[in-house]
Amino acid sequence: MGRPARSLVRRARKSHPLAMFALLALTVTISAFSLAWPAWVPTAALVIPLMLGGLVLKFKPLMALTFVSLVLGSYALAARSAGLQQIGFVVTLGVAAWIVLAGAKVRSRLGVKGTRGESMLIELRDILTAQGELPRLPAGWRAEAAIRSAGGATFSGDFVVAATRGEDLLEVALVDVSGKGIDAGTRALLLSGAFGGLLGVVPVEEFLPSANHYLRRQDWDDDFATVVHVAVNLRTGDFDVRTAGHPPAIQFDAWSGRWATRDADGPLLGLVETPEFQVNKGQLKQGDALFLYSDGMVETPLRDIGRGTDRLAGHAERLVGHSFQGAAAELVHEIGGPGDDSAIVVIHRMTHATEADPAPRPTTPNLLRRRRPTPTLRTVRQA
Repeated sequence: MGRPARSLVRRARKSHPLAMFALLALTVTISAFSLAWPAWVPTAALVIPLMLGGLVLKFKPLMALTFVSLVLGSYALAARSAGLQQIGFVVTLGVAAWIVLAGAKVRSRLGVKGTRGESMLIELRDILTAQGELPRLPAGWRAEAAIRSAGGATFSGDFVVAATRGEDLLEVALVDVSGKGIDAGTRALLLSGAFGGLLGVVPVEEFLPSANHYLRRQDWDDDFATVVHVAVNLRTGDFDVRTAGHPPAIQFDAWSGRWATRDADGPLLGLVETPEFQVNKGQLKQGDALFLYSDGMVETPLRDIGRGTDRLAGHAERLVGHSFQGAAAELVHEIGGPGDDSAIVVIHRMTHATEADPAPRPTTPNLLRRRRPTPTLRTVRQA
């Protein structure tokens, strides 16, 4: 029975007159049965064709169906004994009809009906998620990314795009769009497609200027974006970091055990016509790691970015012994701000190309873990 039912629904969606006729017939049938057998078929069953109409009908036919339902429902009640709650039923049916019509009107503005609008949003969300997946890297490298939106919303103003050029160059951009949660999700979806198309196509040094030019073309009011962009040579470990109003990247030096910020000044995207973006060059040796993150990971109303960056490095210090396996997801979960979108990317050059993932970390509560002192961050600027 499942396949014929799905086939009937698809046919009804394609044929509006057929769907309208079937729902009108159902409404009349329910009204007649309610008059004949009120104990078995309550008049409240008229809500069923209304709900079905909201799924398969356009706005104007749905209004006609609503009017017919109200008229027949009022007539069915009027034909019964006066003791029934006629006014209450009519009001309840009217409120249900208003809810269905309000939803249908919103969908009609999008040019879709029924659940197609929700399906489109789900597909767009999946596209945004797929674009943030990091490419497969050669042996000896590991890259992870994790994003958590504010308030647990499905859409986030933070997103990641990544691409490889051949087998030697990895490019990653972490973008933070102004706003948070669903409010910034639509702009993030638009920009993720555009920035994903630029990454790996334009020269490395032209990515941020090209992204800025695209953002200014949108002519958005008071909307901007911050970006941290890194290009890593997977053969030598050399990398270039550029930022546009974004918190600096953090590098872990495995040989010295020190943490350093990689500052590269640059203006916010979308505010300046011809911006200049400085570059900070470095190298990831075996065992080193590079962290890209959004301000939701380090900044809160009660904590500035500097203290938040120290806190991020302190939490990441505990993961050194596990080769930063699962570091992105754990850091977002532990220190990501609940009131802001949080995102982080971890690029780790493993000690040996054939290094296996270490055993899973114990699930001991945080309060029982041995805490290491917070490492001191030093700032590395390009001369």
